[in-house]
Amino acid sequence: MKAVILAGGYGTRISEESHLRPKPMIEIGGKPILWHIMKIYSVYGINEFVICCGYKGEIIQKYFSENNPESWDIKTVDTGLDTMTGGRIKKIKKFVDEQKFCLSYGDDLKKVNVSELISFHEKQKKMVTMTITKPEPRYGLVKIDNDVIVSMKEKSKEYENWINGGYFILEPEIFDHINGDDSQFENEVLAKLSMNEQVSGFKYFDEYYPLDTPYDKTRLDMLWATNKAYWKVWD
Repeated sequence: MKAVILAGGYGTRISEESHLRPKPMIEIGGKPILWHIMKIYSVYGINEFVICCGYKGEIIQKYFSENNPESWDIKTVDTGLDTMTGGRIKKIKKFVDEQKFCLSYGDDLKKVNVSELISFHEKQKKMVTMTITKPEPRYGLVKIDNDVIVSMKEKSKEYENWINGGYFILEPEIFDHINGDDSQFENEVLAKLSMNEQVSGFKYFDEYYPLDTPYDKTRLDMLWATNKAYWKVWD
């Protein structure tokens, strides 16, 4: 299988870094976050990558043309500056050989067991399998009935909804459900397929942190520096 990685967005939530380079090229422990994601996949025998470039894509292309000690098969594809996520996927159709493929966001570090994800997908027999997880709770919860507080709960994932976990398996038929550059994969394609019960959810319970602020980057760097990088599943 091949892994397709979405790496073309502007990364506006961490503009302190992304004004210089695309967000997937922000470095954790001296290596682009994109490299870390590819290392996760390589642990499970996936060494062919299609990177959907856009904003400052030439930086990604230059880096991997000069730095590929893993001997990965990497194709960097210019999918347009303002193309939406669905449109970016549509533009790499010819590179995935009419086979099912993995898909990830280029800024998402999770130690997803890719072998288990693929096995789950094959058993479910749906067009899409999406990892789902629970967000890190920011606040405690209060339950109210007729203006009276009837219960309080400290921060807990127990009552949080499941959210998109960012790692997918897609069947090649997915391309038939993407219209063009303006097609949003999440709010359009997945929403419609979900209504037709064509999206299965693979639950991810392990640790993860986002990369949306300078504080997030500092935290991930610290985890790496102290040998506590939860996503480091390689030796």
